[in-house]
Amino acid sequence: MWLLSFCSLALPSCKVLSPTCVLMCLIMKLRLNLQHQDLAYRFNVSVTTISEMLNQGLPKLAEKLAFLIQWPDKDSLKRNMPNIIKITYPKCVSIIDCFEVFIQRPGPLTARAQTWSNYKHNNTIKFLVSITPTGAISYVSRAFGGRTSDTVITQRSGYLDKLEYGDEVLADRGFLIAEDLANRNATLVIPAFTRGKSQLSAREVEQTRKIANVRIHVERAIERLKNWNILSSSMSMHMVPHSDSIVTICSALCNLQPKLVS
Repeated sequence: MWLLSFCSLALPSCKVLSPTCVLMCLIMKLRLNLQHQDLAYRFNVSVTTISEMLNQGLPKLAEKLAFLIQWPDKDSLKRNMPNIIKITYPKCVSIIDCFEVFIQRPGPLTARAQTWSNYKHNNTIKFLVSITPTGAISYVSRAFGGRTSDTVITQRSGYLDKLEYGDEVLADRGFLIAEDLANRNATLVIPAFTRGKSQLSAREVEQTRKIANVRIHVERAIERLKNWNILSSSMSMHMVPHSDSIVTICSALCNLQPKLVS
């Protein structure tokens, strides 16, 4: 009901549906990823009405809820820092990872090549997500093609502009951004590389274990995001242009849930 009262004025007007039904239709599309025809049957309207409602409503809803995704100030971070992270990484401001969303195979060859993911062996779009030490989503990038590397997305998304002097960022081995962070007087913490080594030293093993214990929370946050079925199943091509709005809405609504790390 809070969501309805807060967003009612931002929702597209519809002659045949109330604002409550419009909001319900948008949320059902994101949560269940129902086909347009299915939604049309459920709300007793035409498929065209559903399409217009989604095309107009998703960007407006994303704009209205974007404030729920905030980069916290240092005082808030220190005040809410979970003990498990405070002990090992007291300067941590962000834990990052990328996630991919399957999409239908694009028709144009260029788009098909740009969205091909060697990791997923499918056509995907890719997002960078950052969480705070408590597990709240503090940043989510725009969509990139699935072939784009984690490093390039981090460099081009605007994420680095959020960092300040002394910040500490936890990431996976695929994020080769230590120099980029150093230019901003920040520090990158990643697991030790195993390439060229028969085995890791005892210190490297312990360091990797500590990082894994903290990094698992960004995976939990992404798992929470993927509970929105539109992000966990193959996204139709007519929804791909709205992918930035979709991820913004889902991230904002995830931040209304209880925190992941206490």
